[in-house]
Amino acid sequence: MNNKIVILGAGVSGLATAYWLKKNGADVTVLEKNSQVGGAMESISENGYMFDRGPNSGLETTEFVKELVEGVGLKDQMVYANQAGNKRYIMRNGELHALPMSPPSLIKTKLFSTSAKFRLIGELFVGRSKDGYYQSVADFVRRRLGQEFLDYAINPFVSGVYAGKPEDLSVHSAFPKLYELEEKYGGLLIGTVRSIRERKKRKEQSKQSARMFSFVGGMQSLPKAIASWLGSNVITLADVTSVSSEGGKHTVVYNNAGTEKRITCDVVISTLPAYSASKLFASFDADLPKHLDAIYYPPVMVLYLGFKKEHVGRPLDGFGFLIPEKENKSFLGAIWSSVLFPERGPEDMAAFTLFIGGARNASLFSEEKDLIAERCINEFMEVMKIKEEPEYKAMRFWSKAIPQYNIGYIEHERFADEFEKNNKGIILSGNFRGGISVGDCIKNSVSVSKKAMELINGR
Repeated sequence: MNNKIVILGAGVSGLATAYWLKKNGADVTVLEKNSQVGGAMESISENGYMFDRGPNSGLETTEFVKELVEGVGLKDQMVYANQAGNKRYIMRNGELHALPMSPPSLIKTKLFSTSAKFRLIGELFVGRSKDGYYQSVADFVRRRLGQEFLDYAINPFVSGVYAGKPEDLSVHSAFPKLYELEEKYGGLLIGTVRSIRERKKRKEQSKQSARMFSFVGGMQSLPKAIASWLGSNVITLADVTSVSSEGGKHTVVYNNAGTEKRITCDVVISTLPAYSASKLFASFDADLPKHLDAIYYPPVMVLYLGFKKEHVGRPLDGFGFLIPEKENKSFLGAIWSSVLFPERGPEDMAAFTLFIGGARNASLFSEEKDLIAERCINEFMEVMKIKEEPEYKAMRFWSKAIPQYNIGYIEHERFADEFEKNNKGIILSGNFRGGISVGDCIKNSVSVSKKAMELINGR
């Protein structure tokens, strides 16, 4: 089989798709405009620290994660999170409370009031919604679990996953499995119990129970290893300038080191961000930009800090903590990086990753970034009972970070499906379709590769 498939973008979505395609004998080329592969996965080693500037870990929610890792020879570098990372904290009234993970711990916790705990029992008697497709996460949770649970569990959780706002995100699109519990089983509590059996049959893990993983050299190790396995099938410094179609074939034009080049192919798979795909494929459908440009990517700053372990005043016995919006802090939360994975900093140092901004606080970046960082460091030091300044600081600002699956996102999803039907051989992929997590991207890469193979085989 020598049918040509061109993939735009060498993030994990594009590279994983190329991996499955090449394994199936397809002639595939990946074009990446930057000098390095990985997209949002950036891992920097400096002064004994290893700083993930994008995703800091993944969840092994599908068997394809391990298959991919082993296939590209990265198995020996894969590491699972320390068991201490199972404990997660939420801030309330300036204090950190462990998120209850069992009925006994829920009864004992001070994170939720007694009335809020009794309200959870009432979830069993709440019916299905009438308009689930256009319901926000906030409305869904408030209706089923109450306001307090929204404020002190879901609000910080949503900011931790999407850097988003539960009032804006669509429950159907952003958290489809949560929506499915109500739609399929009638409720969250009863649905959680019944869905466990189905996941076991599909050999899937829920995101709550799936093992968290990374690599000794950070998350960028994965795209680098896939690119190495693909070899000459990956072309970097390849800035795609146009895509056109004629006679059932597609032509991709790109600039490589000042030279214009072109590839004629049968299938083009875009794994570019929505706003980039919008410009590149606008000529195929005038309505495309209306949908892709409407997908919001909020700004996020990632701050990496190193402190002497002896200067940290509270026990480092967990994953980190998330901050509800009601707490009025300048950052969204922090991961205790050196607790989770090995070699994130020197032996005598504690390393932390802070997340700032997002849809919840995008206006923050009207200020100078250094001033924002300083304020966040001071707030963090107060929470962690640290009195000495950090020994190490590093920063990465993403002007467009994570696509927000906001209310009405179903319309963008439906349009993308229709676009592909009307433009045979063009596939829109990437983390603005089918989920934003590393596990979602890998799982989706399998289905995208199958879709491409079907196009080549004429089905």
